[in-house]
Amino acid sequence: MSALDLSTPSTRGGAYWLLADCWNIVRRGLTHYQRQPVNIAWQLGFPILSVLMYGYVFGSAMKVPGGNYKDFLMPGMFVMTMAFGFINTATVVVYDSTKGVVDRFRSMPMASSAVVAGRGITDLIIACAELTIMMLTALAMGWRPDGGFGFLAAFGLLLWLRFALIWIGVWLGLLVPNPEAAGGLFAVAFPLTMVSSVFVAPQQMPEWLGWLAVWNPISSTAAATRELFGRPVTGDTWVEQHALLMAGVWPVILTAIFLPLAVRRFRKLSR
Repeated sequence: MSALDLSTPSTRGGAYWLLADCWNIVRRGLTHYQRQPVNIAWQLGFPILSVLMYGYVFGSAMKVPGGNYKDFLMPGMFVMTMAFGFINTATVVVYDSTKGVVDRFRSMPMASSAVVAGRGITDLIIACAELTIMMLTALAMGWRPDGGFGFLAAFGLLLWLRFALIWIGVWLGLLVPNPEAAGGLFAVAFPLTMVSSVFVAPQQMPEWLGWLAVWNPISSTAAATRELFGRPVTGDTWVEQHALLMAGVWPVILTAIFLPLAVRRFRKLSR
């Protein structure tokens, strides 16, 4: 990949330089993945292991509405992978921060928002690869979704959730002191995905826990993708009956909160 032409700066406007800075951050991130195949193998291989483990090891013991746990599980696994992705984002950001890379960016005449946005675009590209690999694995296991527009819309909703969680990862990555602490964010991500409709329907949980699961943004995306894949599982609550709407609204809320926080945190690093 070639960098954008950065010549004749006097003839370029602010929007051009914002895009140029963003693209160079994306190019840098993808180059690192290319030069570190072990990290790629782990990040893209983990979704495969997750689908196989939950599908074959736990699948026969789980009961869900509709009776077919594989149809219930696969959309949930796609959502879980998108949710766990913010840990990878935070780890990369804190690594760059502790190694002085962020300070180097701040010392350069580049837009601070481009640094944050470039990280987000890079992670979305990796998320597309993760989703594609997971879906191919699920198809090999016998999962068969409805095709057409619903399939594409579900793919888009999953990326929409990942897009919102990226900014949480960037913000946390700029807050935690070192990569080891970023690894501890798994303690946050694990209950976030478990107390949801990823693995079981909220109706099968204790009432108070089911209420938390229903209002978990991850549950809305999981329910919406099941519906778009042609395997709907609808509950009795308003948020469950409007899963498609909430799957679009929750990421907007999360982005509106954490994107400004991430940019603001980046700008305050020098203070």
